Amino acid sequence: MKKKINVRLVGIALLAIFATVIGITIVYYSLYQRQIRNDLTVSAKLLRDTHYFSSVDIDTEEITLSTDISEVLRVTWIDSDGTVLYDNDVTSDSMENHLDRPEIQEAMNTGEGEIVRRSDTMNENTFYYALKLENGTILRVAINAKSIWSVFLSVAPITFFIILCIIALCVAISHLLTKQLLRPIEMMAENLEDADYEAPYRELEPFSQMIKTQHADILSAAKARQDFTANVSHELKTPITAISGYAELMENGMADEEQKMRFYGEIRKNANRLLTLINDIIRLSELDRSESLPTFEDLNLYEVAKECMEALEVNASQQGILLSLEGGDCRVVGNKDMLKELVENLVQNSIRYNNEGGRVDIIVRNDERPMLMVKDNGIGIPAAEQQRVFERFYRVDKSRSKATGGTGLGLAIVKHIVEIHDAEILLDSAPNVGTTITVLF
Repeated sequence: MKKKINVRLVGIALLAIFATVIGITIVYYSLYQRQIRNDLTVSAKLLRDTHYFSSVDIDTEEITLSTDISEVLRVTWIDSDGTVLYDNDVTSDSMENHLDRPEIQEAMNTGEGEIVRRSDTMNENTFYYALKLENGTILRVAINAKSIWSVFLSVAPITFFIILCIIALCVAISHLLTKQLLRPIEMMAENLEDADYEAPYRELEPFSQMIKTQHADILSAAKARQDFTANVSHELKTPITAISGYAELMENGMADEEQKMRFYGEIRKNANRLLTLINDIIRLSELDRSESLPTFEDLNLYEVAKECMEALEVNASQQGILLSLEGGDCRVVGNKDMLKELVENLVQNSIRYNNEGGRVDIIVRNDERPMLMVKDNGIGIPAAEQQRVFERFYRVDKSRSKATGGTGLGLAIVKHIVEIHDAEILLDSAPNVGTTITVLF
């Protein structure tokens, strides 16, 4: 970032320098041309006032101009028919008729005329000024001057030396300014964890707040991932340890036939729990990793709930729990597999944390919004723990959950599915009264 700022500042400085040099050169040359024209005008009028050009009958050999004028100016005297009467540079007899010259034509028509002729080979400009005299002849004076390119080249060495000095100065200043500009930002980066640290620039306040929020989210996600890894390790360790222990006892012949049958049952139960746990972990990972929305379709939520209830009736009856379904047709847009998973997890949770002879009511209706409600009269959840029930591996009653095959991931999966469907989940519970979970679509 510093390098980019430095390069751009130097680039801006170079652009400004070259624009200034070119602009000043053009302005200077424009003033230079104006001064030359003024000098030619004055010189022509001074020559007019001499006695040399008052009559065409004068002997041109008598015209003697001062050395200063002859070295600087070229003076040409032209008759009204374009014949050259006198020229201080070459003999008039060798010169062609000048009647077609633009400055001569203009002088004859308006009294004075001027033109600049450019010589690319000599890299010079010749300025001409023609003045019509009272006797009808034309007095023309001319002077050679450098072209704008010649002027620019003549000052190029000193110009480039100045440019190099300015560039060096700009590099030093840009480095200093960049350091001063970025230092507060670096300080802000070093104090991201300090909630009271204010952004050094007012324009950076939204950026600072966003960075702090993202930083907090990253730390929270890292902690959640760390906790999840630790919890997974712990949860997997328990059934694996049990399986390994029972297998070792049988391998060493430390169990009779009756104990072996019991150990077989325990191994199967722990293996099933391990498989359920792994499936739930994989499912959560899929929900976390999914970058695109699943396929949504128009569904009847009541029919989805009915399928789930029929699949879970055997499990509920084995534990002495009565399942019931209330409501009617309720259309929602969602993923059928996910919604079935949501209903099954909620109902299984209500069965798992219920009392023998209890009941679980599934209610589906469409009031202001499509609604799914799962209500039980089980053990309930203390108010202090209700905010944590959707955390991964969190269990209200750990012994009951493990005894009934719970993994502590069911409600975490439910929360993910609710978020994917842009729905809202509400929890209402009291110990020894029961729990009601409502999903509003």
